Amino acid sequence: MNMFCYQCQETSKGTGCELKGVCGKTSDVAALQDLLIYQLKGLSNYTTALRKVGVESPLVSRFIIDGLFMTVTNVNFDKQRFVEQIREGFDLRSQLKQDLSIHGITLPASELTEWFADTEADMENMASKVGVLSTENEDVRSLRELIIYGLKGMAAYAKHAMNLRFTDGEINAFVEETLVKTTDDTLSMEELINLVLETGRFGVKVMELLDKANTTAYGHPQVTKVSLQTREKPGILISGHDLKDMEELLKQTEGTGVDVYTHGEMLPAHYYPAFKKYDHFVGNYGGAWWNQTQDFETFNGVILFTTNCIVPPRSNSTYADKVYTTGAAGFPGFKHIAEAPEGKAKDFSSLIEHAKQCAAPIQIEKGEIVGGFAHEQFFALSDQIIEAVKSGQIRKFFVMAGCDGRLKSRNYYTEFAEKLPKDTVILTAGCAKYRYNKLALGEINGIPRVLDAGQCNDSYSLALIALKLKEIFNLNSINELPIVYNIAWYEQKAVIVLLALLYLGVKNIHLGPTLPAFLSPNVAKVLVDNFGIAPIGSVEDDLNMFLNLENFN
Repeated sequence: MNMFCYQCQETSKGTGCELKGVCGKTSDVAALQDLLIYQLKGLSNYTTALRKVGVESPLVSRFIIDGLFMTVTNVNFDKQRFVEQIREGFDLRSQLKQDLSIHGITLPASELTEWFADTEADMENMASKVGVLSTENEDVRSLRELIIYGLKGMAAYAKHAMNLRFTDGEINAFVEETLVKTTDDTLSMEELINLVLETGRFGVKVMELLDKANTTAYGHPQVTKVSLQTREKPGILISGHDLKDMEELLKQTEGTGVDVYTHGEMLPAHYYPAFKKYDHFVGNYGGAWWNQTQDFETFNGVILFTTNCIVPPRSNSTYADKVYTTGAAGFPGFKHIAEAPEGKAKDFSSLIEHAKQCAAPIQIEKGEIVGGFAHEQFFALSDQIIEAVKSGQIRKFFVMAGCDGRLKSRNYYTEFAEKLPKDTVILTAGCAKYRYNKLALGEINGIPRVLDAGQCNDSYSLALIALKLKEIFNLNSINELPIVYNIAWYEQKAVIVLLALLYLGVKNIHLGPTLPAFLSPNVAKVLVDNFGIAPIGSVEDDLNMFLNLENFN
C-alpha cells in the first residue's frame, strides 16, 4: 500500500485509494497531506494552551486554516507547496515555544508536538507513521476522520471569509481544540459523536460568517439570468469559489479588451449586485468541475483556479500552459499567483497579458440559466411561494444541494429532476445543480422550478429558508415541512454541510450516490438510527417514497 485516502465520494472501489488517488493525487502528495494534518494537530496543542492564558496566535490560526484547506480534495496537487508549508509550520512552532516559555507553560513531551523533519525523505518517513490508518480502532478512526473532514470543509469557508477580513476567534479556537481532541485516546464513542454534532454547530456558524462577509462586500444575491453564450474577445475563465479573487480580477481586466467568464462553482458570482456593473463580465462557460478537461479545450483562453476543483489535464491537453492557480490551489506546472502584501491586491497582470494573446472562446451552448435565490431573495418572494404552497400549486420542495462528480451513477440526479411532478420545486446550492439547472423544467406561477441559492456554502441559505418556513407555518420542527433532502456529495465541504444539517435537526436525509467510505458500519448505524440517513435507491422507488411522505398539508 503506497497511500490510503478515503475522504471523497469517488475513492477507489468505495473503500479507499491505495496506489494513487482517483482525483489524480499521487502517493507522495497524499503522504505530505497526512503529515501536514499531523503537524496542524501538534501546533493546535500549542495554540490551545496559549489561549487558556489569554494569548491568541492569529498567524498560526490562519496557517492552520490554510493547511486544512490545502488538503481538501482537488485543491492542491503540488508536492513542493506542501514541503514549503510544513517547513513554515516548524518556524511557527519555534515561535510558539517561545511564547509558551514566556508564560511559563510546559506541554507534556510527545512526538506530536516535538517531531522534526529536515529533508523530504525525512518527511515521507514520518508521514508513513501518521496517516489515517494509524488509528487502529475502526469506529474511533471513522469518527475522527468524519470530524477532521468537517473541519476541512469549515476551513475552506473560513478562509474565504478571512479574505474579506471577516474572522471569528471562536471558530478558530474550536478548530484547534477539536484537532487536539482527535488525538485524545481517552475520549469515548459518545464523546466523539457529540463532537461530530458540535462540529456541525460550528459549520452553521462558519457558513453564517461567510454569508455575512459575501453579502456585506457584494450585496445580497438577486435573481439573475446568466448568459451561456460567448463574445469575440479573448477571455479568462475563473473557477473555484473565492469572490475576493473574482472582484480583483474584474477590476484589473476592466478596459483591457479581455472578457471574464465563470466556470463551475464560480457561476453564482453573477448573482451579486457588485459584479453586475462590469460589462466585460460575460457569462458562464461549461458545466461542473469534472467537465473541465472538455470545457477548457474549447475555451481557448486563460483559466484561473481560485480554489478547487482541479482535474489533472490529459497528457495531450492543449490548455495546460494557460492555467493559473492562486490561494490554496496548486498543481505541478501551473503558474501560481502569489498572495498580495497586506492591504494590497493580487497581481493578475501576467495572466491578463497572457489572455490577450489567446483566441476567443468557441461557443458550446446557447441560452441562459437563472439563479440567485439566496435567503433574502427567497424571502422577498415568500408571499408568492407560500400562497403557492397553500393553494396546492407547490406540493413539495426537494433540497438537491451538494456536489457533482463524474460517476455515471450521478445521472440519477438528472433523471430524478426530470421525473419530479410539475407541482414540485428544487432548492439547490453547490455544483450538484449542473445535473439539472439547464433542463427545461418550467415554472409554477412565475416561480422557476429550480431555485439556485449559489455555492455549496450557500446551503446556509437553504437552512434559513427552511427555518423561516417553519416559523411561517407555525410548525414544531423543520421535519414537518413539505421538504425532502436528497443530497449529492463529493468532498469535505459537503461533509460540513451535512453535519450542519444534522446539528439543525434535519432528519431522513438521503445521501448519494454512495454513503461515505469513512463511515464504519457501527458509525453508519448511529447516523441511520438517530438521524434517518439513508442511501439513494432507484429513481422510481425514491420518488414514490418521497412523494408519499406525510407533511403538514
